[in-house]
Amino acid sequence: MDLHETPDKDLPLRDDIRLLGRILGDTVRTQEGEPVFEIVEHIRRNSIRFHREEDEAARHELEATLNGLSHGQNIQIIRAFSYFSQLANIAEDQHHIRRTRAHALAASAPRGGTMAHALTRARDAGISRSKLENFFTDAIVCPVLTAHPTEVRRRSTIDREVEVAQLLEERDRLRLTPEETATNEEALRSASRCGRPACCAGADSKS
Repeated sequence: MDLHETPDKDLPLRDDIRLLGRILGDTVRTQEGEPVFEIVEHIRRNSIRFHREEDEAARHELEATLNGLSHGQNIQIIRAFSYFSQLANIAEDQHHIRRTRAHALAASAPRGGTMAHALTRARDAGISRSKLENFFTDAIVCPVLTAHPTEVRRRSTIDREVEVAQLLEERDRLRLTPEETATNEEALRSASRCGRPACCAGADSKS
């Protein structure tokens, strides 16, 4: 999606993802070397060109690059993009919190998907409290668990993800001075270097 097509409310999310992507790129360059960073960037740029513009030349370049990777390079590239996906998910979670707070501060109408919105719709439809209580008395609720029990994640990885989320929240809620902003960014870089959950961890991710 082009930046100019993005609603203003989503611009902070794009800024966070851009910042985290830049930090990840610097981390890849430092820990894996310039050649790996260039491959990641080449794949990223051609993927964007093909996705946004349906550029066939970009698709052919992408295919040639991916088909030419060694086994070791495949692992490095997959880890790099997996790590970016994790960071983007953290940024999206923070953006959801940001938007929820904005609605609360503005005392706006309940949003779709919330319990308050559902209850408002029930009230507007003339469904009484007693009808709702009777329904839930007999209703059978079956929770669906979507976690992946086979996925093993280190405690240090989880700690780093929480740290990144807290640092993004700090940037969002506090009016930082230039020096504080620089300190915050360095802390984000440190969290990325220390966690190394999906890339930049070498061939043996179990060590």
